[in-house]
Amino acid sequence: MSIYAIGDAQGCLDQVQRLLEQLSSAGPDPRYIFVGDLINRGPRSLDTLRFVRSLGERAKVLLGNHDLHLLAVANGVRLPGKSDTIAEILQAPDREELLTWLRQQPLALFENGHLLVHAGVLPQWDVAQTLALAQEVSDALRGPAWQEFLHHMYGNSPARWDNALHGVDRLRCIVNALTRIRYCRADGSMDFSSSENIAAAPADCLPWFELSERRTAGTPVVFGHWSTLGLLMRDNLVGLDTGCVWGGKLTAVRLQDRTVFQVGCPQHQQPGIKK
Repeated sequence: MSIYAIGDAQGCLDQVQRLLEQLSSAGPDPRYIFVGDLINRGPRSLDTLRFVRSLGERAKVLLGNHDLHLLAVANGVRLPGKSDTIAEILQAPDREELLTWLRQQPLALFENGHLLVHAGVLPQWDVAQTLALAQEVSDALRGPAWQEFLHHMYGNSPARWDNALHGVDRLRCIVNALTRIRYCRADGSMDFSSSENIAAAPADCLPWFELSERRTAGTPVVFGHWSTLGLLMRDNLVGLDTGCVWGGKLTAVRLQDRTVFQVGCPQHQQPGIKK
């Protein structure tokens, strides 16, 4: 069995299917892990949800910020954005079935010696704590009060992790780290002021993965979310968001040997739209 991590699809089903054809030809019995943002901004969000769900046990899916946005809009917590392409999901006859399936998906996985998340990991967390904290959010999304949780999920504070955090503040901090983070300050607090690449980092900030005391530094971490960063391949770091919806590529990496597979993508969104 080969395990492939796949970057942000964002509703680009044609490219997902072309990429999976490549992966199927590369070896028998492929398994897929989509690292979040299955939907939104691309042309076929509804079909993408349906298709990935139909893969059953062959695919695992992490929740990204766009996936959570869909749940929030569907439950009246947020208004749709001008560039959203989720209306077809909200109007679909199988809407509730798809949304229920989506909110069952995890926010972190550990597979083949790799920690996989959508956006990043706070420097204070090791692998075990990351997985445990992701499970806390999953429990909230799967529990009877999941809609109430959505009403408290948004906001930039608390920006810094503290093990003493509790309640909605604790869950919000976890969600922000796993699905939104790009930059941190030296004290480990999150900064959400920029989605630009490293050359345009905010003052006094570093990419989350470059903080010197990051406790997951010895474990390969696979993530998406950061399209302006592009493909990033280091010994213990794999960044997979290569801007499919922006006219870039959809990228997969085989975890066993770091072989890269890509398909080109037409541009579905114009520059200047916030990811």
